[in-house]
Amino acid sequence: MGLAADVTVVGAGVFGLASAWTCAKRGAKVRVVDRTGIAAGCSGGVVGMLSPHAPERWNDTKEFQFQSLINAESFWREVEAVGGVLTGYDRVGRLQPIDTDRALDLAHERTESARTFWQGKAHWHVIESSTAGDWAPQTASGLLIEDTLSARLHPRRACEALVAAIRAKGGVVEVGAATDLRGQVLWATGVAGLKELSEVKGKTVGNGVKGQAAVFGLDAGGAPITSAGDVLVVPHADGTVAVGSTSEREYVSPDATDDLLEELIARACEVFPMLAAAPVIERWANLRPRAKSRAPMLGAHPLHTGQFIANGGFKIGFGMAPGVAETVADLMLDGKDAIPDRFRPEASL
Repeated sequence: MGLAADVTVVGAGVFGLASAWTCAKRGAKVRVVDRTGIAAGCSGGVVGMLSPHAPERWNDTKEFQFQSLINAESFWREVEAVGGVLTGYDRVGRLQPIDTDRALDLAHERTESARTFWQGKAHWHVIESSTAGDWAPQTASGLLIEDTLSARLHPRRACEALVAAIRAKGGVVEVGAATDLRGQVLWATGVAGLKELSEVKGKTVGNGVKGQAAVFGLDAGGAPITSAGDVLVVPHADGTVAVGSTSEREYVSPDATDDLLEELIARACEVFPMLAAAPVIERWANLRPRAKSRAPMLGAHPLHTGQFIANGGFKIGFGMAPGVAETVADLMLDGKDAIPDRFRPEASL
């Protein structure tokens, strides 16, 4: 509490912690405070899939995400090196089943567009499922999309690693009320922040969308991640496999699992039959912050004059975090505004 902070971040989810870390490594004195705990919301999840949008109809949003994913390895490796805590990051790539002729045509079209938009730094192409090894999803055509841009990390450990790196730089991360807000102030409060905005503005600016996921006790080594319809399968470095995620606008309890997760687990076992023999060692649920624009919300805070906001990570928060952190640090420390229009609060207001 005695730190004369250059930057105070309210919220210890991935956006808040990544932004605090980026400010700290640039020399700012940083304090992070969260009323409920480190990664207490959806940043404490289990899936950790970092994947791009399809390489087509290119725009500023897709370019921002692409650069963030390309820079992710150097970002997380530096966090690990400074703080001494592993994040589980690895750019293992992603497989997607091709089950229809139309899906195959789209895959070939996107192969061509990826050559342009991904600048030779990653590839999107069609492969025979027989070449993908033992850890390949079921596919009716015998063909898969493989992209080499996708990666995975362990969400909770990534947040723990950020905390360790911030503290190694002399920063403070603590649990408590958001008082004594000194220096530049960033609000990264997730669902609670979107709820406050919606209540004050008298309209929906954003909301929490519930997601449920599960963890299997199965070691898939360094296998790629898989997207098969609404089923995401992420093999982690700790000898587990995460499966996600539901997307629920209506729910009874925000953090309780139910039959929707059991149905998702069953579908995952159809995609990867080897999962059926593995134990489910964790079931997880929480709310993910979705801004009305569906893009991250960055810039001047609509309610707190002279302060800033980073919110709305939704399903792509960890993949966007390196880019969000650099953009926020540029804005708060250097006055440089490079925020895409769709990311500004006005896009959701």
